[in-house]
Amino acid sequence: MAKMHIIQGDITRLQVDAIVNAANSSLLGGGGVDGAIHRAAGPELREACSKIGGCPTGEARITPGFRLPARYVIHAVGPVWHGGKRGEADLLASCYRQSLQLAADHGLRQIAFPAISTGAYGYPFDEASRIAIRTVRDWLQAHDKMEEVYFVLYSDADYQRFQQIFQEETQGR
Repeated sequence: MAKMHIIQGDITRLQVDAIVNAANSSLLGGGGVDGAIHRAAGPELREACSKIGGCPTGEARITPGFRLPARYVIHAVGPVWHGGKRGEADLLASCYRQSLQLAADHGLRQIAFPAISTGAYGYPFDEASRIAIRTVRDWLQAHDKMEEVYFVLYSDADYQRFQQIFQEETQGR
């Protein structure tokens, strides 16, 4: 099974096969991680995304990484938090599964995820983290296509909390 790593840092600086963008449905850039990835990749990313024509919530699309150290960007559109009664958990899990499957379909062996939907989309961090960890772990147990998965947290507080949740989830608590 692939190794899962938790790191603190800037996802736009990782030299991996693919980084995942917490994108909006237009794929044309926004704030937070999305804006940082678009700025670092250069205008070619926006041009490539405009040709895709958007992406529904819960799904993912792939583009080259352009000026990023990562070869590809996988754009995953997470759900906006509405209290958990509009299928948010299933949509968030789908983002992770679809991103992993797109990477595998393109022969990629490393992927790095941000904390999808936890910023401007308001998804509660702890719940989103548990969904991310469980979904990725379950996908990796069923597939042997990935070598390394990174969870990249920007702030120290998010990094510390994610590590704690990861330990709880992987030790069966």
